[in-house]
Amino acid sequence: MRALAIDFETANEQRSSPCSVGLAWIEDGAVIRVEERLIRPKDMRFSRFNIAVHGIRPEHVEDAAEFPEVMEEFEDDLGDALVIAHNAAFDMSVMRATYALYGIACPDIDYVCTLKMARMVWQDLASHRLNEVSRHIDFSFKHHNAAEDAHACGEVALAVARKLNVSAMRDLPTRLEMTTGRLHASGYSPCSVKRAKPAR
Repeated sequence: MRALAIDFETANEQRSSPCSVGLAWIEDGAVIRVEERLIRPKDMRFSRFNIAVHGIRPEHVEDAAEFPEVMEEFEDDLGDALVIAHNAAFDMSVMRATYALYGIACPDIDYVCTLKMARMVWQDLASHRLNEVSRHIDFSFKHHNAAEDAHACGEVALAVARKLNVSAMRDLPTRLEMTTGRLHASGYSPCSVKRAKPAR
């Protein structure tokens, strides 16, 4: 099983307003490919707060494809991989809400959360935000760019695997006693951890 890190940026406070998605493919202990796609939100409502975070404006996405077309390009990859996201609850809720907005069944996806991983592995960090964890592992990136965030998420997962001496990304949830989350057409089950003690 391959791993695929994913990150969404949204146009406003609604989870069903993605305006960008970034993906990073992980194979053989490395990020081997990174992609970003702009997304035209259905109602094209952008909040000033969100624009200030990621810099994406309505004029940047007016010629972009909408969510179903963008995600169709990657559905096979998502279905065949362990999907990874930092604060996965947010990114998975974006997927669920936006598929629902378009009346499309959410595809089956197994996922894990690098935020939860980082909290277990590096408990002494003052913050486990993606930029802080990335700084801890000496990975530099442009925060709130979806492609770069996905790449950073992938690097965090790889750093966790190295620290725990886990060779296959699919074995990380077991090593961390983490329950893999799952999206599916009839709902979802969350990614969760069974313990708070440090992973060694």
